[in-house]
Amino acid sequence: MSKLANREEKQYQEKLLKISRVSKTTKGGRTISFSVLAAIGDGEGKIGLGLGKANGVPDAIKKAIASAKKNMVEVSLKGKTIPHEITGKWGATALWMAPAYEGTGVIAGSAAREILELVGVHDILTKIKGSRNKHNVARATVEALKMLRSAEKIAAQRGKEVKDILS
Repeated sequence: MSKLANREEKQYQEKLLKISRVSKTTKGGRTISFSVLAAIGDGEGKIGLGLGKANGVPDAIKKAIASAKKNMVEVSLKGKTIPHEITGKWGATALWMAPAYEGTGVIAGSAAREILELVGVHDILTKIKGSRNKHNVARATVEALKMLRSAEKIAAQRGKEVKDILS
C-alpha cells in the first residue's frame, strides 16, 4: 500500500511560490509564524494551489502541499497551448492569456509562469493587469485555467459535432 502511495506522490511536481514570515502582536509580545503558497501539477493538465500556515516553515510547506492536492482541478489544453483567449480575475489582479504558436515559449511573469509550467503549457502569451501580488496572480491564473473549454467539450454540451462548432 505504501509503495502505491509513494508512486502517486512522485507523479506531481511541486513549486513553492511564496514563503512569508508573518507576526501577530499580542499582550505577551510578538508571535512569529510562516505562510506558504504552493502549487502542484502533473504537466498534463492538472493543477492545484494551496496555502499553509504554521509556526515552522517545514510544517507550513506540508500544509500548503496537502491543501494544493485537495484543490486539484483539470484544465482543457490544446496540445501544448490553451484552446482560446481568456481573462482570469482575482482581487485587484486581471490576467489575460492567449494561445501562441509552437516555439513561442511561456511568456509570463511572476507566479503565472510557474503555474503554467506545472500544468504543461509550453506556448502561451500572458499579461498581468492591476496588482502583481504573487498570491493574487496565482489565483487569477488558476481561475482562468478553470474557465478554459475545448471545442469537444462545447460540442458535447450542445449536442452537436465539433465541425459544426468550429465553422
